[in-house]
Amino acid sequence: MAPVAFRGMKPFPQLMFSAFIILVSFLAFMLVSMLLAIPIFGLSSILDIPNINDLTDSSGINVLKYFQVIQSIGLFIIPPIILAWLFQGQISDYLLLNRKSNSKSIFLVMILVLSSLPLINFIGEWNAQMQLPGWLSGMESWMKNAEENAAVLTEAFLKVDNIGGLLFNLFMIALLPAIGEELLFRGVIQRIFCNWTKSHHWGIWISAILFSALHIQFYGFVPRMLLGVLFGYLLVWSGSMWLPVVAHFFNNGFAVVAMYLIDKNILNPGVEEVGATPESRYSAIISLILVFLLMFLIKRENRNNELQLEETTE
Repeated sequence: MAPVAFRGMKPFPQLMFSAFIILVSFLAFMLVSMLLAIPIFGLSSILDIPNINDLTDSSGINVLKYFQVIQSIGLFIIPPIILAWLFQGQISDYLLLNRKSNSKSIFLVMILVLSSLPLINFIGEWNAQMQLPGWLSGMESWMKNAEENAAVLTEAFLKVDNIGGLLFNLFMIALLPAIGEELLFRGVIQRIFCNWTKSHHWGIWISAILFSALHIQFYGFVPRMLLGVLFGYLLVWSGSMWLPVVAHFFNNGFAVVAMYLIDKNILNPGVEEVGATPESRYSAIISLILVFLLMFLIKRENRNNELQLEETTE
């Protein structure tokens, strides 16, 4: 039985309490995972993590992947489950996991994600050209360095030689983030801000900004934020957590599979730049039109399922 003391909390205390639970869960999982990692990888491997420079070393990559999985669970999956239990007592109901999405909506979402890729690439290329004023040159250097390190680590994670490695990457990079990040950002944070501002639009955009900021990849901030906005509207329109989860998984999963096929020389590397290069800019315009058309169709398909703002007492 869930304690009732946390029910009826106003949005700001909910937000602060949520941040506390997220932090405690993350620290607890990291501590336990480090203790469990010692017999698995050896103490020396754990102590060497801050000094891992050779990302071609499979043993070092395996340690990093282990902590990446633990981080996804401790930071994104467990906190929203705890918060849903404390805030309402019914986890699946609070997180909108008990509401199904029809097959037509799921199909439209998959087409939407694919259709959006040229537009996302175009916006990403534009975002990558961002330049800060001269007096912020130190911050700009730090941001670029962080971006480059993240890109190198991601490439090392994605470079696998067999189907087993591909499936694990789909689990680590597509499935866990799709479930965890949607439960946390759309299921909890967006809900809090929607109730606080009494507007789905404000709640969606604020949570999408926080969603993108948490990744600490500034030169991809705008496209990631817009994806967060898209996931937020999918939740509101469908009333189901499963639609944004499917969209998130399909978006990440497509990137994982594409990188695997490119590495195996099965897929042309140019597919990653469609919409970003001058000669393919027309595809970004087509992509924009298709995105709005598909969003309209998805909204219309779910017109009877749209979420309503919660009644709150002042």
